[in-house]
Amino acid sequence: MNKYLVAIMEGDGIGPEISKVAVDVLETLNELFDLGISLQNVEGGDGALKNFGKALPPYTVEVLKNCHACLKAPVGESAADVIVKLRQIFDLYANVRPSRVFPSVRALKPNIDLVIVRENTEDVYKGVELDLGDAVVALRPITKKACERIAEYAFNLAKTRAKRKVTAVHKANVLRKSDGLFLETCRRVAKRYQDINFDDMLVDAAAMSLIRDPERFDVIVTTNLYGDILSDEASQVVGGLGLAPSANIGENFAIFEPVHGSAPDIAGKGIANPLGMVLSVSMMLDWFFTRFSDQNSKSASEVLVSAVYSILKKGVKTPDLGGNYTTNQVGEELKRELIRLSKPM
Repeated sequence: MNKYLVAIMEGDGIGPEISKVAVDVLETLNELFDLGISLQNVEGGDGALKNFGKALPPYTVEVLKNCHACLKAPVGESAADVIVKLRQIFDLYANVRPSRVFPSVRALKPNIDLVIVRENTEDVYKGVELDLGDAVVALRPITKKACERIAEYAFNLAKTRAKRKVTAVHKANVLRKSDGLFLETCRRVAKRYQDINFDDMLVDAAAMSLIRDPERFDVIVTTNLYGDILSDEASQVVGGLGLAPSANIGENFAIFEPVHGSAPDIAGKGIANPLGMVLSVSMMLDWFFTRFSDQNSKSASEVLVSAVYSILKKGVKTPDLGGNYTTNQVGEELKRELIRLSKPM
């Protein structure tokens, strides 16, 4: 019985190559764990712009309205016309980007395991820019509602983690109104979560601390622009963008995608790292568990993460991680490991 309809957006550049691996992995898990997932392809990105005249065709939006989730590969130059618009159309207010250390991958420190929770609908990403003669002004809307719900998301996430800590990142010493509202809201929400440790940090100090002492962090909650920048930094601290998944989460719909771009310089060479996309599958399955209390999805996610750890420990890596495996070879090794790990002991 089909329980979930998941849209697949293959994207541009290396998108189709890593999408193939992610879909193969998802179909393997679908069979092993009886997940009840059916897939539907949708168009979006530079290819869609060329074929349909719009990077985000109206039919894609209509299909997504009938899906439970979307697994999206990176798109090219039209990225802002795809993912930024989708975040706003579906009110995907929480951008969640974990960064953790994996076996056989060079990282700055050995025990990094943090998550950046980024407000996903406001800030300068609203794209409101005004020409004023020889100057340009970019408007930065920050609302109490958006601050409160992203803070709530961060604290609830921290309740599920070992450190149980939230750090609010801001620049309220300069942006006293906008970041001041964000910080004030986080502090107010923190009072409702007495069992969670809370502190705050200026964004420049946070950027420095991600290099100097990344192990101090657990859940970082911040505004849109800061979160975009800090999450890329955090992914490099643990080994690179190729291992970085992310989620764009709303009340009733979510989009899961790797953090990295479409990498046109290596497209078609068969060397792209598919693990950021694969780990985005794991985040989607975790969301199905949270949203629908689906234990099968949770079990499948746990096995998938274990399989990723296992193949990396064996040295199954693409060139960006210092290995010599192709994209498809990583996918095949991963499927074999999934089958092995899912067998009863």
